[in-house]
Amino acid sequence: MSEVFDDSTLTEIAHLICGDEPPLLYRKGYEIAAFFQRAGWDDAPEYDGTPRHKWARELLKERQEDGTDDAERAILRLANRLEYYNQQQEYHATLKRLNEILVLEGRRIGDDGGQPVLVRCEAAFDDEVRQLPRVELKVSVTEVVRDPELAATVQLRLDEARTCYEHGAYTSAVIMLGSLLEGVLAHAAEIRPAGVRMPKPLRKMGLNDFVDFAYENKWIEHDAKLASELVRHYRNLVHPLAEKRTGHSPNRDTLDMCWPVVNATLNDLAATATATATGPTVPSSPRAPSDRGRGRNPIARSRRPTPATVARRRPGGGTVPGT
Repeated sequence: MSEVFDDSTLTEIAHLICGDEPPLLYRKGYEIAAFFQRAGWDDAPEYDGTPRHKWARELLKERQEDGTDDAERAILRLANRLEYYNQQQEYHATLKRLNEILVLEGRRIGDDGGQPVLVRCEAAFDDEVRQLPRVELKVSVTEVVRDPELAATVQLRLDEARTCYEHGAYTSAVIMLGSLLEGVLAHAAEIRPAGVRMPKPLRKMGLNDFVDFAYENKWIEHDAKLASELVRHYRNLVHPLAEKRTGHSPNRDTLDMCWPVVNATLNDLAATATATATGPTVPSSPRAPSDRGRGRNPIARSRRPTPATVARRRPGGGTVPGT
Protein backbone atom coordinates (compact mmCIF):
# COMPACT_ATOMS: atom_id res chain seq x y z
CA MET A 1 0.00 0.00 0.00
CA SER A 2 1.38 3.41 -0.98
CA GLU A 3 2.24 5.93 1.72
CA VAL A 4 -0.08 8.96 1.73
CA PHE A 5 1.34 12.33 2.74
CA ASP A 6 -0.38 15.58 3.71
CA ASP A 7 -0.30 18.41 1.16
CA SER A 8 1.84 20.51 3.50
CA THR A 9 4.38 17.69 3.68
CA LEU A 10 4.54 17.47 -0.12
CA THR A 11 5.03 21.25 -0.27
CA GLU A 12 8.05 21.02 2.03
CA ILE A 13 9.42 18.01 0.13
CA ALA A 14 9.24 20.07 -3.07
CA HIS A 15 11.36 22.75 -1.34
CA LEU A 16 14.01 20.14 -0.55
CA ILE A 17 14.00 18.86 -4.14
CA CYS A 18 14.49 22.39 -5.49
CA GLY A 19 17.16 23.15 -2.89
CA ASP A 20 16.88 26.94 -3.14
CA GLU A 21 18.43 27.54 0.27
CA PRO A 22 22.02 26.69 1.18
CA PRO A 23 23.35 24.27 2.23
CA LEU A 24 20.70 22.25 0.35
CA LEU A 25 21.58 20.88 -3.08
CA TYR A 26 20.26 23.32 -5.70
CA ARG A 27 18.60 21.75 -8.76
CA LYS A 28 17.68 23.51 -11.97
CA GLY A 29 14.42 22.65 -13.72
CA TYR A 30 15.88 19.98 -15.99
CA GLU A 31 17.83 18.57 -13.03
CA ILE A 32 14.57 18.15 -11.10
CA ALA A 33 13.16 16.15 -14.02
CA ALA A 34 16.30 13.99 -13.98
CA PHE A 35 15.92 13.59 -10.21
CA PHE A 36 12.43 12.12 -10.65
CA GLN A 37 13.83 9.72 -13.23
CA ARG A 38 16.56 8.57 -10.82
CA ALA A 39 13.84 8.15 -8.19
CA GLY A 40 12.30 5.49 -10.42
CA TRP A 41 9.31 7.37 -11.79
CA ASP A 42 7.72 5.86 -14.86
CA ASP A 43 7.18 8.42 -17.63
CA ALA A 44 8.81 11.23 -15.67
CA PRO A 45 7.88 14.43 -17.55
CA GLU A 46 10.33 16.94 -18.95
CA TYR A 47 10.53 20.30 -17.22
CA ASP A 48 7.97 22.66 -18.80
CA GLY A 49 9.26 26.04 -17.58
CA THR A 50 6.76 26.42 -14.74
CA PRO A 51 8.31 27.90 -11.55
CA ARG A 52 10.34 25.01 -10.19
CA HIS A 53 8.77 24.65 -6.75
CA LYS A 54 5.22 24.83 -8.09
CA TRP A 55 6.05 22.29 -10.80
CA ALA A 56 7.64 19.82 -8.36
CA ARG A 57 4.86 20.22 -5.80
CA GLU A 58 2.06 19.68 -8.32
CA LEU A 59 3.78 16.60 -9.75
CA LEU A 60 4.09 15.08 -6.28
CA LYS A 61 0.42 15.78 -5.54
CA GLU A 62 -0.77 14.44 -8.91
CA ARG A 63 1.22 11.22 -8.60
CA GLN A 64 -0.12 10.65 -5.08
CA GLU A 65 -3.70 11.29 -6.20
CA ASP A 66 -3.14 8.73 -8.96
CA GLY A 67 -2.40 6.13 -6.28
CA THR A 68 1.27 5.62 -7.16
CA ASP A 69 4.13 5.44 -4.67
CA ASP A 70 6.10 8.07 -6.59
CA ALA A 71 6.00 10.60 -3.72
CA GLU A 72 7.60 7.99 -1.47
CA ARG A 73 10.18 7.21 -4.17
CA ALA A 74 11.10 10.91 -4.37
CA ILE A 75 11.48 11.12 -0.59
CA LEU A 76 13.72 8.07 -0.48
CA ARG A 77 15.82 9.45 -3.34
CA LEU A 78 16.34 12.66 -1.33
CA ALA A 79 17.73 10.46 1.46
CA ASN A 80 19.97 8.42 -0.86
CA ARG A 81 23.70 9.13 -0.60
CA LEU A 82 24.07 8.37 -4.30
CA GLU A 83 22.28 11.65 -5.01
CA TYR A 84 25.11 13.64 -3.38
CA TYR A 85 28.39 12.63 -4.94
CA ASN A 86 31.17 14.55 -3.16
CA GLN A 87 28.48 16.74 -1.50
CA GLN A 88 28.46 15.51 2.08
CA GLN A 89 27.31 18.79 3.60
CA GLU A 90 24.30 18.98 1.29
CA TYR A 91 23.41 15.36 2.06
CA HIS A 92 23.42 15.81 5.83
CA ALA A 93 21.46 19.09 5.64
CA THR A 94 18.80 17.49 3.44
CA LEU A 95 18.48 14.39 5.64
CA LYS A 96 18.12 16.51 8.78
CA ARG A 97 15.37 18.68 7.31
CA LEU A 98 13.68 15.68 5.74
CA ASN A 99 13.32 13.93 9.10
CA GLU A 100 12.06 17.13 10.72
CA ILE A 101 9.26 17.21 8.12
CA LEU A 102 8.45 13.49 8.16
CA VAL A 103 8.27 13.22 11.96
CA LEU A 104 5.12 15.36 11.90
CA GLU A 105 3.46 12.50 9.99
CA GLY A 106 4.88 9.78 12.23
CA ARG A 107 7.62 8.70 9.83
CA ARG A 108 11.38 9.01 9.57
CA ILE A 109 14.19 7.79 7.36
CA GLY A 110 15.68 4.46 8.43
CA ASP A 111 18.41 2.25 6.98
CA ASP A 112 18.05 -1.21 5.50
CA GLY A 113 21.33 -2.65 4.32
CA GLY A 114 22.66 0.76 3.35
CA GLN A 115 19.47 1.80 1.57
CA PRO A 116 17.09 4.46 2.92
CA VAL A 117 13.63 3.26 3.95
CA LEU A 118 10.61 4.89 5.54
CA VAL A 119 9.87 3.66 9.05
CA ARG A 120 7.04 4.48 11.41
CA CYS A 121 7.61 6.49 14.57
CA GLU A 122 5.47 8.31 17.08
CA ALA A 123 4.24 11.49 15.42
CA ALA A 124 6.39 14.53 16.28
CA PHE A 125 8.28 12.70 19.00
CA ASP A 126 11.69 12.78 17.38
CA ASP A 127 14.37 13.35 20.04
CA GLU A 128 15.34 16.72 18.58
CA VAL A 129 11.75 17.95 18.44
CA ARG A 130 10.96 16.59 21.91
CA GLN A 131 13.61 18.86 23.42
CA LEU A 132 11.98 22.11 22.25
CA PRO A 133 12.44 24.79 24.90
CA ARG A 134 9.30 26.52 26.05
CA VAL A 135 8.20 29.63 24.16
CA GLU A 136 6.96 32.43 26.36
CA LEU A 137 3.79 34.25 25.35
CA LYS A 138 5.09 37.82 25.30
CA VAL A 139 1.88 39.59 24.29
CA SER A 140 -1.69 39.93 25.46
CA VAL A 141 -4.59 38.59 23.42
CA THR A 142 -5.82 42.15 22.87
CA GLU A 143 -2.59 42.94 21.00
CA VAL A 144 -3.50 40.23 18.50
CA VAL A 145 -7.30 40.48 18.33
CA ARG A 146 -8.71 43.99 17.85
CA ASP A 147 -12.36 43.04 18.43
CA PRO A 148 -12.88 43.24 22.25
CA GLU A 149 -15.66 40.64 22.26
CA LEU A 150 -13.64 38.21 20.18
CA ALA A 151 -10.54 38.89 22.28
CA ALA A 152 -12.48 37.92 25.41
CA THR A 153 -13.56 34.67 23.75
CA VAL A 154 -10.00 33.86 22.68
CA GLN A 155 -8.68 34.60 26.19
CA LEU A 156 -11.34 32.32 27.67
CA ARG A 157 -10.25 29.47 25.39
CA LEU A 158 -6.64 30.05 26.32
CA ASP A 159 -7.57 29.89 30.02
CA GLU A 160 -9.67 26.77 29.51
CA ALA A 161 -6.83 25.07 27.62
CA ARG A 162 -4.53 25.84 30.57
CA THR A 163 -7.09 24.38 33.00
CA CYS A 164 -7.36 21.23 30.89
CA TYR A 165 -3.57 20.93 30.80
CA GLU A 166 -3.25 21.24 34.58
CA HIS A 167 -5.87 18.52 35.14
CA GLY A 168 -4.58 16.04 32.58
CA ALA A 169 -7.30 16.59 29.95
CA TYR A 170 -4.73 16.74 27.17
CA THR A 171 -6.99 15.91 24.23
CA SER A 172 -9.40 18.68 25.22
CA ALA A 173 -6.51 21.11 25.69
CA VAL A 174 -4.98 20.53 22.27
CA ILE A 175 -8.37 20.77 20.56
CA MET A 176 -8.93 24.08 22.35
CA LEU A 177 -5.53 25.35 21.20
CA GLY A 178 -6.26 24.41 17.59
CA SER A 179 -9.58 26.20 17.73
CA LEU A 180 -7.92 29.28 19.22
CA LEU A 181 -5.19 29.26 16.57
CA GLU A 182 -7.69 29.08 13.72
CA GLY A 183 -9.76 31.86 15.25
CA VAL A 184 -6.93 34.40 15.57
CA LEU A 185 -5.62 33.62 12.08
CA ALA A 186 -9.11 33.98 10.59
CA HIS A 187 -9.45 37.34 12.37
CA ALA A 188 -6.12 38.49 10.91
CA ALA A 189 -7.17 37.39 7.43
CA GLU A 190 -10.42 39.34 7.76
CA ILE A 191 -9.05 42.68 9.00
CA ARG A 192 -5.49 42.97 7.68
CA PRO A 193 -4.57 44.31 4.26
CA ALA A 194 -3.03 41.43 2.34
CA GLY A 195 -0.36 41.51 -0.33
CA VAL A 196 -1.30 37.98 -1.40
CA ARG A 197 -4.89 37.19 -2.29
CA MET A 198 -6.89 34.49 -0.54
CA PRO A 199 -6.86 31.12 -2.32
CA LYS A 200 -10.59 30.67 -1.60
CA PRO A 201 -13.47 32.52 0.11
CA LEU A 202 -12.89 33.18 3.82
CA ARG A 203 -15.81 31.01 4.92
CA LYS A 204 -14.36 28.00 3.11
CA MET A 205 -10.84 28.27 4.54
CA GLY A 206 -9.58 25.92 7.24
CA LEU A 207 -6.67 26.05 9.66
CA ASN A 208 -4.11 24.91 7.09
CA ASP A 209 -5.33 27.57 4.63
CA PHE A 210 -5.15 30.31 7.26
CA VAL A 211 -1.63 29.30 8.28
CA ASP A 212 -0.40 29.34 4.67
CA PHE A 213 -2.16 32.68 4.02
CA ALA A 214 -0.60 34.27 7.10
CA TYR A 215 2.84 33.04 6.10
CA GLU A 216 2.48 34.21 2.50
CA ASN A 217 1.63 37.69 3.82
CA LYS A 218 4.59 37.59 6.27
CA TRP A 219 2.39 37.83 9.37
CA ILE A 220 4.01 34.73 10.86
CA GLU A 221 7.48 33.30 10.37
CA HIS A 222 8.32 30.00 8.72
CA ASP A 223 8.98 28.17 11.99
CA ALA A 224 5.44 28.90 13.21
CA LYS A 225 4.00 27.87 9.84
CA LEU A 226 5.78 24.54 9.70
CA ALA A 227 5.31 23.61 13.34
CA SER A 228 1.60 24.57 13.25
CA GLU A 229 1.06 21.37 11.28
CA LEU A 230 1.56 19.55 14.59
CA VAL A 231 -1.28 21.50 16.21
CA ARG A 232 -3.52 20.89 13.20
CA HIS A 233 -2.79 17.16 13.33
CA TYR A 234 -3.82 16.86 16.97
CA ARG A 235 -6.71 19.32 16.67
CA ASN A 236 -8.25 16.88 14.17
CA LEU A 237 -8.54 14.34 17.00
CA VAL A 238 -11.80 16.11 17.84
CA HIS A 239 -13.09 13.28 15.63
CA PRO A 240 -12.75 10.00 17.62
CA LEU A 241 -12.24 8.00 14.41
CA ALA A 242 -9.22 10.15 13.60
CA GLU A 243 -7.72 9.30 16.99
CA LYS A 244 -8.42 5.62 16.38
CA ARG A 245 -6.66 5.73 13.00
CA THR A 246 -3.71 7.60 14.49
CA GLY A 247 -3.33 5.10 17.31
CA HIS A 248 -2.08 7.81 19.68
CA SER A 249 -3.80 10.00 22.23
CA PRO A 250 -2.34 13.37 23.23
CA ASN A 251 -0.40 13.41 26.49
CA ARG A 252 1.60 15.96 28.46
CA ASP A 253 4.50 15.78 25.96
CA THR A 254 2.05 16.57 23.16
CA LEU A 255 0.92 19.76 24.88
CA ASP A 256 4.51 20.71 25.74
CA MET A 257 5.19 20.76 21.98
CA CYS A 258 1.91 22.23 20.73
CA TRP A 259 1.66 25.12 23.19
CA PRO A 260 4.92 26.79 22.08
CA VAL A 261 3.61 26.78 18.50
CA VAL A 262 0.51 28.72 19.55
CA ASN A 263 2.58 31.15 21.61
CA ALA A 264 5.02 31.68 18.73
CA THR A 265 2.16 32.38 16.32
CA LEU A 266 0.54 34.88 18.68
CA ASN A 267 3.90 36.59 19.20
CA ASP A 268 4.40 36.82 15.43
CA LEU A 269 0.90 38.19 14.81
CA ALA A 270 1.36 40.88 17.45
CA ALA A 271 4.79 41.82 16.08
CA THR A 272 3.44 42.23 12.54
CA ALA A 273 0.23 44.06 13.45
CA THR A 274 -0.03 47.37 11.59
CA ALA A 275 -1.95 50.55 12.23
CA THR A 276 -3.20 50.45 8.64
CA ALA A 277 -5.50 47.51 9.35
CA THR A 278 -8.51 49.78 9.89
CA GLY A 279 -11.23 47.39 8.84
CA PRO A 280 -12.15 44.22 7.01
CA THR A 281 -10.57 43.70 3.63
CA VAL A 282 -12.53 42.34 0.72
CA PRO A 283 -10.92 39.10 -0.45
CA SER A 284 -9.97 39.13 -4.09
CA SER A 285 -11.33 36.45 -6.36
CA PRO A 286 -9.84 33.06 -5.48
CA ARG A 287 -6.94 31.83 -7.50
CA ALA A 288 -4.32 29.17 -7.17
CA PRO A 289 -1.72 29.93 -4.47
CA SER A 290 1.39 31.58 -5.83
CA ASP A 291 4.71 29.78 -6.01
CA ARG A 292 6.03 30.10 -2.47
CA GLY A 293 9.60 30.11 -3.59
CA ARG A 294 9.28 33.49 -5.31
CA GLY A 295 9.50 36.98 -3.93
CA ARG A 296 10.99 36.06 -0.56
CA ASN A 297 13.66 37.94 1.26
CA PRO A 298 16.87 36.11 0.22
CA ILE A 299 18.46 36.78 3.61
CA ALA A 300 15.50 35.27 5.46
CA ARG A 301 15.47 32.28 3.11
CA SER A 302 19.13 31.55 3.75
CA ARG A 303 18.35 30.83 7.36
CA ARG A 304 14.90 29.30 6.94
CA PRO A 305 13.88 27.73 10.28
CA THR A 306 12.61 24.21 10.89
CA PRO A 307 10.33 22.67 13.52
CA ALA A 308 13.40 22.00 15.65
CA THR A 309 14.18 25.74 15.79
CA VAL A 310 10.63 27.00 16.39
CA ALA A 311 11.42 28.09 19.95
CA ARG A 312 15.10 28.93 19.88
CA ARG A 313 14.59 32.57 19.02
CA ARG A 314 12.16 33.12 21.89
CA PRO A 315 13.52 31.55 25.07
CA GLY A 316 10.89 31.63 27.76
CA GLY A 317 10.30 30.46 31.25
CA GLY A 318 7.64 29.54 33.72
CA THR A 319 6.29 26.25 34.98
CA VAL A 320 2.98 26.39 33.14
CA PRO A 321 2.88 26.68 29.32
CA GLY A 322 1.42 29.84 27.87
CA THR A 323 2.06 31.98 30.93
